[in-house]
Amino acid sequence: MTVVADAITRVHREEWARVVASLTRRFGDLDIAEEMAAEAFAVAVERWPADGVPPNPGAWITTTANRRAIDRLRRESRRDDKQKEAQMLYDDTPPAPTGAIEDDRLRLLFTCCHPALAMEARIALTLRMVGGLTVPEIAHAFLVQETTVGQRITRAKGKIKAARIPYRVPSAEDLPARVSGVLAVLFLVFNEGYLTSDPEKEAVRSDLTLEAIRLTRLVHTLMPSDGEAAGLLALMLLIEARRPARVSPSGELVTLGEQDRGAWDRALIAEGHALVRERIAAVSAGQGSAGRYQILAAINAVHTSVGDVRDTDWSQVAALYDQLTRIDPSPVVALNRAVAIAELDGPEVALHLVDGLDLGGYHAFHATRADLLRRLGRSGEARAAYDRAIELAGNTAEVAYLTRRRDQLGPTSA
Repeated sequence: MTVVADAITRVHREEWARVVASLTRRFGDLDIAEEMAAEAFAVAVERWPADGVPPNPGAWITTTANRRAIDRLRRESRRDDKQKEAQMLYDDTPPAPTGAIEDDRLRLLFTCCHPALAMEARIALTLRMVGGLTVPEIAHAFLVQETTVGQRITRAKGKIKAARIPYRVPSAEDLPARVSGVLAVLFLVFNEGYLTSDPEKEAVRSDLTLEAIRLTRLVHTLMPSDGEAAGLLALMLLIEARRPARVSPSGELVTLGEQDRGAWDRALIAEGHALVRERIAAVSAGQGSAGRYQILAAINAVHTSVGDVRDTDWSQVAALYDQLTRIDPSPVVALNRAVAIAELDGPEVALHLVDGLDLGGYHAFHATRADLLRRLGRSGEARAAYDRAIELAGNTAEVAYLTRRRDQLGPTSA
């Protein structure tokens, strides 16, 4: 039974977005696509324990979902255009069970990121439909309530249906109006894989990070001159390169300064550095300006260019964060900048900057404060900050790390 349950969990993680994309291409309705995909997985939960896991679970789910959708449309066929319904009902050509639907996911990505939708709505919808993230995971990414995310998704799907937004990869002329939303979604999908927010799931989800990289490569191919697409790809590659060293054998997060840099993927780092250099050269030649993802990629290039954390050029990191702050003056950017300032000007200066930020519900804020307070010898305050960070963090590896750091503190002091 456990084997079957694990198989269903794995297939859901790997195939959800592909099934939804395939159904959306065929039936042109996001609600039907999502509902029938969910029904197909529910059928699998009922049948697979008795019948066994099929040889091609993804194809089984897709076929079952298609049949469920056809049955539903047959029941409702009198309500709408009968000729159009009949074409869908009797087009029983089964979808390709393997990689042939990759373009479907790209179409779905651009459909959900249509400029007719508000940016927050299109990002939330795409995270759900393409990224396969749950509503709680999306809420964590946005730092908002789950009900807010649910409302955004419902409104976005309703607008797509009412406005008859086509399910297709847009023309070259349409791409610039959509690409910022697409890149934002891919970045958030990657982030959820980089540090999973759900404590019931594995700490690092390579299925999400690798899929985000694959789709970002496709976007970069579609728009080779778009600096932010290149920058985001570089950023993902440089972060993904560190994945083998990010979690210890005991399941604890390993921070950047403590990682075994010999375990990093040098090929990914070389590819990421090459993209960063190309973008620096292009900006220097007056071909566009450095955007958020390009600057973040440059920061990660600094971190991955040295073999020892002690050789990190923190002044360059701080300067890049200063540049990023000018185009993205968010408190999260300010928090990350403060980490670099701590290395340059000391933890007291950095703590002053951090304490001025309105990020009380963000676990990384409290984790950063805890580390700075620990370095200042203020153990009691550091312990309280660690406690709050542990309470807010959902990632199991991060919780394990924060717990160990808290427990290493000496006796509390005033």
